[in-house]
Amino acid sequence: MGNHILLIITGGIAAYKTPELARRLMDAGHTVTPVLSESATQFVTPLALASVSGSKVYGDLFSLTDEHEMGHIRLARDADLVLVAPATANVLAKMAHGEANDLGTTILLATEAPVLVAPAMNWAMWDHAATRDNMHTLESRGVTTIGPVAGDLACGEEGMGRMADIPDIVNAVASTLKATGPLSGTRAIVTSGPTHEPIDPVRYIANRSSGKQGHAIAAALAKLGCDVTLVSGPTVEPTPKAVKLIAVETAVEMMAAVEQSLPADIFVGAAAVADWRASENAPQKIKKDTLGQSQGASEHCEISLTQNPDILKTVATIGATVGGRRPTLVIGFAAETQNVIENARTKLASKGCDWILANDVSSEQDTFGGLDNEIHLVTRASVEDWPRQSKLDVGRKLAGRIADTLANNAKTRAGGGAS
Repeated sequence: MGNHILLIITGGIAAYKTPELARRLMDAGHTVTPVLSESATQFVTPLALASVSGSKVYGDLFSLTDEHEMGHIRLARDADLVLVAPATANVLAKMAHGEANDLGTTILLATEAPVLVAPAMNWAMWDHAATRDNMHTLESRGVTTIGPVAGDLACGEEGMGRMADIPDIVNAVASTLKATGPLSGTRAIVTSGPTHEPIDPVRYIANRSSGKQGHAIAAALAKLGCDVTLVSGPTVEPTPKAVKLIAVETAVEMMAAVEQSLPADIFVGAAAVADWRASENAPQKIKKDTLGQSQGASEHCEISLTQNPDILKTVATIGATVGGRRPTLVIGFAAETQNVIENARTKLASKGCDWILANDVSSEQDTFGGLDNEIHLVTRASVEDWPRQSKLDVGRKLAGRIADTLANNAKTRAGGGAS
């Protein structure tokens, strides 16, 4: 599945090519949201871009409607990549010096997404020392560049300054997304949602998990460049972008999918896996009289239960016979209704994992199915209380913590164990 590209179009004559660029990006599976500078409207219309992209075209920094609907900060946060095409000498200078006097430059100052620029200008402007210094500054901050290329220029001259060809820009978008992010080169498995354990073809044992938290974690890891496999039980949550989904129903199926997806660097067991399943799954619907409720018999029935596989413990204590090496970080959840921290510490020790994210799922907390979560990060050394926040923000915070931990581990190994 593609990514969300925020296409910032500035006032160079190459702006007339951007409807075609948007179309090619969409052909590659991405969604495109155009942001049009005032000067760019001299070369391309909002209607043309909206028609091609199927998205609203943004342009006014001070539009109260836009601020109510999304806002420039939300535009900056929702992008997987910001593409500036064409990138004029003017906008490159603003980016280098941190100016934010229109919607596009404000987004560029606020975004945490990777930024790719496709410069286009007269050859003399591109060759000017100021532009070269600005490009050096931007590249030192991690901004990626595609082009410019040599050819006939709009001013009638010839030289280095043409915007890169559209297929090359589309390829650069793919390469930048793949290569950018603190978790690039790592693999993660995230489990999410409930499991449904069948009693017969109609009835099953389940829980109230919605999958919102697990899916948010998978999305946040993918946004940091991680190769994510999401193993999810039944849920209505949409599959996050750039995430491979394996849909399952039962705990046994989830265990098998996790094993098949190993090895991985990160495992996050966010699924609310049923601890028990029916010992026998009846092939036909069980009728009341079959359970002994006819003619005044007892109104009670018994269902024999069998314990489900312990996915978190299996991954945390994994051997060479199950998918290879143990993940560097094995993280579980402890959904509790009482004694939250105490029970989480017990679970951390019994499962052999590295971190436990403990949360209170009692009915008054509205955690199961709700939009917010209050997390306690429990490790062998400490307990860290996170403020109540959206599940999306919990996912982002956890992904950031994972990235920092893996980076610190790598530095320690590189330094021979020195802190």
